[in-house]
Amino acid sequence: MKPTDKIACSLVITTYNSPDLLDLSIRSALRQSQLPCEIIVADDGSTSDTAMLVDTLRAGAIIPIVHVWQEDKGFRAASARNRAIADAKGDYIVIVDGDMLLHRDFIKDHKRLALEGTFIQGSRVWLSRENTRRRLAGKKIALSIFENGLENRKNALHFPLLSKLLAFKNSSLTGIKSCNMSFFRHDCVRVNGFNEDFTGWGREDSEFVVRLINSGILRRTIWFSAIASHLWHPENKNCSLTANDRLLQQAVDRKLTSCRNGIDKYLVKR
Repeated sequence: MKPTDKIACSLVITTYNSPDLLDLSIRSALRQSQLPCEIIVADDGSTSDTAMLVDTLRAGAIIPIVHVWQEDKGFRAASARNRAIADAKGDYIVIVDGDMLLHRDFIKDHKRLALEGTFIQGSRVWLSRENTRRRLAGKKIALSIFENGLENRKNALHFPLLSKLLAFKNSSLTGIKSCNMSFFRHDCVRVNGFNEDFTGWGREDSEFVVRLINSGILRRTIWFSAIASHLWHPENKNCSLTANDRLLQQAVDRKLTSCRNGIDKYLVKR
């Protein structure tokens, strides 16, 4: 089995008009024990505040921070991610949301557990409103399992050996979330990335996974490694779940392995 700890890894962070949360997320990415080869901010149409933040953090970073912006036409996370992944230099892609705080070994864990023919689904720790407020005020990155304001504390436990033993291959769609996920770039390209027919919040990540699984790329759920913590913020989901559920069911029923409206339009030969 080819070792994956040396593979070039691109970290994609999806965001929309939350520069305070994105600031902490990028700072946690820049303090990794094993840095990604680049950070790509997949921006779904934020105002100039986000661009200014990225410029500021880029100036002091020792790895590239790339800002990939698209026009604000509503929730279009699929398109934002596709544009970022198309630009990615790494052969392995880790995707998170811009409200996620990353454990110091987050990238190291994803790379260590990467396995050809699979993708990784990570979990998350929920941080309370007060815990998040304190972090934002003090720009606090480090997380202690003993601190107040962790709503599912067990997800903050870090046991790398145990995580590898529990990372069984499966084809379940339960609990799919793109806020902590990783895959080989060539597998993403093979299924034509995220389906941009999905607009509005919900299900675009599950449909992407359906096509991966249908193409033979199985899921490995990771516990006790690749730890990420969700910073509290008001929920503002512009749901289009009826239409999006229908697209998801089509992928399941038709056993789709690709989509028509995907990443291919952004790709150039590398």
